[in-house]
Amino acid sequence: MKYLLSILFLLLSQAACQTTPGQPGKDLDYLAKTDIDTISDIHVQRMEALLRRLTEKLYRRNPGQCQGGTPAIRTCVHRVFDDEAPKPDLAGKRGTASIQLAFDEDYEGDRVLALMFGLRTMLRAAYGEKREFFITDELDPQKLYNSARNIEITVWRLSHYQQPDGQLYLVSNELEGEVKNLSYERLFGKLISLQDTMAVIIAESSQRNIKNMIQRLATAVFLPI
Repeated sequence: MKYLLSILFLLLSQAACQTTPGQPGKDLDYLAKTDIDTISDIHVQRMEALLRRLTEKLYRRNPGQCQGGTPAIRTCVHRVFDDEAPKPDLAGKRGTASIQLAFDEDYEGDRVLALMFGLRTMLRAAYGEKREFFITDELDPQKLYNSARNIEITVWRLSHYQQPDGQLYLVSNELEGEVKNLSYERLFGKLISLQDTMAVIIAESSQRNIKNMIQRLATAVFLPI
């Protein structure tokens, strides 16, 4: 064991000496990854991919929300995921505050943007605003669990919240007719599963407990992240 620790110390020392000027510890960070860090990286990448698919599908189902209509959907999707792109419609709102705009009767902006940017920033907050993880990083399993519940609340509102004229704020699943389209529900389900799985992994690895929250979806409030 001491021999292995000596080798690890030597490798870490060499990596520290070989770092690029102006980027202290970069090589050391890449060396100092645990299995949990790698799993976290994969979950974040998968999460981003699912969010992109959902965003594009929602714009195609609701082209009126995209300025320029169907031909401009790629630009609208890019706007959601570009951190530098201005989003004046949202008035600086992020996370669940942005999600709620998508179901606000008085909101006149892009509801897909409000919904998906809100989901993305909420999930990023659950991961401590990090996109890559190293041995010194810690995740909070309760935040990951809460984010999964918030997605469930969002999905319920997407299917049930209606405008004064009875129309849904955003159209997603198609339940009428001979062919039912539940592709949105499946993608959201994968997101929920990712977050729940990650919450359990982090809880078990850090020996921390998760406080389960039970709410009726019809009256549920978003949980803190």
